[in-house]
Amino acid sequence: MLEPKRKTADLSGKRLLVVEDDPSIAIGLRINLESEGYVVHVAEDGDDGLELARSTDPDLIVLDLMLPKRNGLEVLHDLRAEGRTMPIIILSAKAAEMDKVAGLELGAEDYVAKPFSLAELLARVRAALRRGHAPAVERRRAILFSEVEVDVDARSVKRHGEAVEMTAREFDVLVCLISERGRVLSRDDIFRRVWGPKHHGTPRTVDNFIQQLRAKLEIDPQEPIHIQTVRGVGYRFDG
Repeated sequence: MLEPKRKTADLSGKRLLVVEDDPSIAIGLRINLESEGYVVHVAEDGDDGLELARSTDPDLIVLDLMLPKRNGLEVLHDLRAEGRTMPIIILSAKAAEMDKVAGLELGAEDYVAKPFSLAELLARVRAALRRGHAPAVERRRAILFSEVEVDVDARSVKRHGEAVEMTAREFDVLVCLISERGRVLSRDDIFRRVWGPKHHGTPRTVDNFIQQLRAKLEIDPQEPIHIQTVRGVGYRFDG
């Protein structure tokens, strides 16, 4: 990281919170942000980040996604659910499209992927601070099909009004399919969007999750009407 050459006088004194578990990145960001005139707090995990956000009421948060104890999306969700509208810039090595989309839909101001340009990140911080607080995020309406209700923000699923137990990965696969309603996704498409490009798996991995979702959501898992198989291609969500 190169140290910036000038301070941003009009934003000097703004309170920033960096939630990052990599000490070298956290220290580098703190040094460079403080050299810009900001007051910087640092948290190393999601729980501490959430508590510091509540106690210091920062003007902006730089938030990593892959955090110990509580991940960045959970921190983001909780802050927005509490009505806190400070700009939040997601910072993460994860390149999976679903993480970016989920973060922005939960109310993140921006998304910067690692490895990142310090100059670009500082420019995004300045721009976000000048724009000020984001409008309160309206709660998304639930996605309904048959007797199933999917709440993306709450990451919850109900069937006939009863909660359906679902793992985080099952939920991500379901949302991936729903987000492309009516469009066929190959197994590679699904795997790349949900697990990310750096993970390795086989087509059978996706097949197993599809079977689990059908068992939990379809009236007859052997004759599914929503999660359809397109032979030789992949899967399509109808509903």
